[in-house]
Amino acid sequence: MTARQKPLIALLAAPETSASVLYGLYDVLQSAGAVYPDMVTGRPGDEMLDIRIVSTDGKPFRCIGNIPVEPQMDIGQIRTPDAVVVCDMYTSIYDVPKGRYPRETDWLKEMHAAGALVTSVCSGTLLLAESGLLNGHQATAHWAYRDMFQRHYPQIRFRNESVLCLSAEADRIVTAGGVSAWHDLSVYLIARFCGYQTAIETAKVFLISGHSEGQSPYSVMTRPMESNDRPISDCQAWIADHYATANPVEKMVERSGLNARTFSRRFRAVTGLSPIEYVQALRIEEAKQMLETDELSNDEVGAAIGYDDPASFRRVFKRGTGLSPAAYRKKFHRISRIARPDHSINRANDESQMLSRPQAKGALSG
Repeated sequence: MTARQKPLIALLAAPETSASVLYGLYDVLQSAGAVYPDMVTGRPGDEMLDIRIVSTDGKPFRCIGNIPVEPQMDIGQIRTPDAVVVCDMYTSIYDVPKGRYPRETDWLKEMHAAGALVTSVCSGTLLLAESGLLNGHQATAHWAYRDMFQRHYPQIRFRNESVLCLSAEADRIVTAGGVSAWHDLSVYLIARFCGYQTAIETAKVFLISGHSEGQSPYSVMTRPMESNDRPISDCQAWIADHYATANPVEKMVERSGLNARTFSRRFRAVTGLSPIEYVQALRIEEAKQMLETDELSNDEVGAAIGYDDPASFRRVFKRGTGLSPAAYRKKFHRISRIARPDHSINRANDESQMLSRPQAKGALSG
């Protein structure tokens, strides 16, 4: 396959981009077709994709972490690519990037109109939102930007549970969730332009398994308290310490001095959630922390956060996280074991045991 025949993929980067996203995408996409044959037969294959890092002006810059980036061209120099990937462009959850990237968003619209597939990773989706390309579509980004999308981009249906949102694929738009969702996007792009088999082979090289459970198990409730609505802010502060109380919404209504309908309307305006949704989200967050670290049984965790009926707890928890309490514990309790402060000591002991008993499994191998 000659250079001119190779599908061209442009990686749009900026100083707000994470090096892990930019260089991870570059490495994986550039390797498609070449590395797997080398690892299996000792004979490298041909690179199947033409990957270019682009920026607004094409000048060298340093991205997050003070990592140097040398774009291969500016956005005005590149011919219409087959695909564009907007790498993450970090911004605070309170800092809406209105008007911050005018040249980039104009270019994205031009590339899309010319037939390019336009994709994004994490906060890069905000540039697509700013361009208007996502209006009327579903899209995803990191779960932390859910409230920003709901408040400032109401024309977009935000899918905070999705890792890879393909609902607008027919319109040549694909969005990926959190930072590591570039794994899923890279496999998708390789499958689209190089074929399914090459995508599988590349995933095997880099041990990419995807995020089949979505973002929901990883998401954390954001609780913005910046509000001039004093009764609602007061209730937010109160419920944070009394989430397990019986009839919590009724007690918040009483505390606010408002009638139930007015309270519900104002509460949603401040938080983006109904009062009962907010309480359930708080309870789920507390349950997640207990399941990650505590030795309480699943039913005991449910009772501790206000659910005397185990079935109700399991139903609400799975709706909020996409996993049952037992599955969540299994997934994240192992991570907490790896990350705990005494892990280095345990790892040394495990390695010693593994050396003396080759068939034994250490804490990290199971």
